[in-house]
Amino acid sequence: MKQLLKKLRKYEIQIRKAINSQMQGDFHSIFKGSGLEFDDVRPYQYGDDIRTIDWNVSAKGHGTFVKTFREEKEQTIFFIVDVSASQEIGTPGKTKHDIATEVCGVLALSAVKESSQVGLICYSDEREKYLRPKKGMGQAYEVISNLVRLKPKSLKTNLNKGIAFALNAIKRRSVVIMISDFIDEDYYTNLRSLARKHDLVLVQISDNRETNLPKLGIIPVQDKETKKTLWVNTSFGDFRSRINLHHQERKDQLSTFSRKHQINFLSINTNEDYVPKLLRLFKVRNKSMKSV
Repeated sequence: MKQLLKKLRKYEIQIRKAINSQMQGDFHSIFKGSGLEFDDVRPYQYGDDIRTIDWNVSAKGHGTFVKTFREEKEQTIFFIVDVSASQEIGTPGKTKHDIATEVCGVLALSAVKESSQVGLICYSDEREKYLRPKKGMGQAYEVISNLVRLKPKSLKTNLNKGIAFALNAIKRRSVVIMISDFIDEDYYTNLRSLARKHDLVLVQISDNRETNLPKLGIIPVQDKETKKTLWVNTSFGDFRSRINLHHQERKDQLSTFSRKHQINFLSINTNEDYVPKLLRLFKVRNKSMKSV
């Protein structure tokens, strides 16, 4: 636990320094978009988000007007973390769950330093942990500690139920950062509802073991969630290429969905340095905030 916190501190300092220098000190944090309260209206300009149009004012016939917002000092950040058995895929210390814990920890530490409240929802196919949002460094450590020590009751995945729980549990508009491999079906409708209600960030974590299968002939493959063992011929025909194609299509579908619904999407592999990708996400979100 101490080693993890030391590593997270190093990453957090690296991220904050890089942003402060690259943005010339104009640091709004990754948590743009939540904690916004209504301020006034102004005439619509080309490029404005149509979701900010005030239809009641515009209906009076004096032109099209959009709502303007000001940033509240206190924001609420919720992490939704997939803790099903598929997250244990990877090498020791570099499983999908390990990387999810690190990313969540870095962002939680950064958030509380910006006086944000931080909450946590851990989900498999049932609620595994729920931490109400609070401020302070102690809350960030509580988030990290729960992720490190959590022993899920269920091995299975149900993203749809997890998102539905979040829709009911998170009342105030928040930044919602959902971390998962997103290997599931039939969750896009609720995900779209979550994006409408909150400022949503999706972090997809993958591992090469899921796609880069070696040619070993007929081997046993165990499903982490069902514990069933299947025998597959890794050397037969286009088996390996079809596995790769399936995973790539799933990723592309989620990326396309995210662009369509103005969701920030980030894909991370367990064997890569995720800090540069987080930095790029900071830049994108800061740029979006300035254009509002």
